[in-house]
Amino acid sequence: MRKLWFTTAVTCACAASLLAIPVASADPTADAGTIESVAPLAPAATLPGSVNSTRIQYWTTTANDVPSVASAAVYFPPGEAPAGGWPVIAWAHGTVGLGDDCAYSVAGPAAIARDWAYLGTWLEQGYAIVAADYAGLGTPGEHPYLNGMVEAHNVVDAVRAATRQYSSLAKKWAVVGQSQGGGAAVYTARYATEFGGTELDYRGAVGTGVPAYIEDILLPLGPHMPPIKLSPHSTAYLLFILNGLRTTYPELNIESFLTDSGREWLTKARETCLEPLGDELGAQGVVIGDLFTRPLRQIPDLHGLLSRYLGLPESGYDRPVFLGQGLRDTDVVTPETLRFAAVLSANRQPVTLHTYPTDHSGTVNASLPDSLPFVRGLFA
Repeated sequence: MRKLWFTTAVTCACAASLLAIPVASADPTADAGTIESVAPLAPAATLPGSVNSTRIQYWTTTANDVPSVASAAVYFPPGEAPAGGWPVIAWAHGTVGLGDDCAYSVAGPAAIARDWAYLGTWLEQGYAIVAADYAGLGTPGEHPYLNGMVEAHNVVDAVRAATRQYSSLAKKWAVVGQSQGGGAAVYTARYATEFGGTELDYRGAVGTGVPAYIEDILLPLGPHMPPIKLSPHSTAYLLFILNGLRTTYPELNIESFLTDSGREWLTKARETCLEPLGDELGAQGVVIGDLFTRPLRQIPDLHGLLSRYLGLPESGYDRPVFLGQGLRDTDVVTPETLRFAAVLSANRQPVTLHTYPTDHSGTVNASLPDSLPFVRGLFA
């Protein structure tokens, strides 16, 4: 059933692409936020309750500041837009995979019931939603997974593109995100004002299940790691990170650190969505240490490199940031996320932390009673 769902989504997306309306020429010198095309969304990627929803492609940047075309879904509430336009929620989605078929605006969310319930709540509150796919997902090029600067550019440029295209959208916006998207929301919060300039009116951020200090837990990776049983998703996340490093820093020759099996899984991870990849890793009992021939610590300044790539900024926030964390969350390292919140607080950053007796996925909707009034206050 899962395979059939993805096949249907891809078929619909291909049909939609035939109806794409070219709006700008394929010019790599185009300004960030310039619309490249507009097309209908595939049914699988259409938020229930939204109206006139579309898939846009727009210019942004990817790893190493290379110009790139990315895509995003734009969801509108029903009814007439209020004076000044619908306020915008930029949705930074969690991990879906690296293949183009996995893109949110193509196949929809991996956690369908959870995400539709969550986004539907924002829609009911009168917000339009702009859901960026991130560079390399559903568009040419490879996705530099967890590259925070790239994600921030992609989210900001998606909002810029959507508000340029649709006069019914207001320029005032906030970003919300979960898991990978929680980190993306935090990065966006740090750079939204800088990247958006005076064209946009950024108000604040919500991040749930934020993966903090991943740079620390990646340091021991190598062939001598003990065979600790991890969730299949954890191994999939690692393969996505290694691919992201490979895309961002090709000179590292990440493949040279891997066994034949490791290289095979690395390639498979570039083409497979999260759920089927996790299932296959679990079925085959893949052990992380068996993927490596030598330790990653042989990379000079490994910690600094990882910090620049995915380390969350600890200062420089100019608008309020809401962090929601499930205390039973094992997809991210919960003590590290709580440490990140404490560091922000110690650095006098405008952070608010809420914890919930839930797991990684459960925190998304459990946070709404707190995050809805938080965001409402940002737009007051």
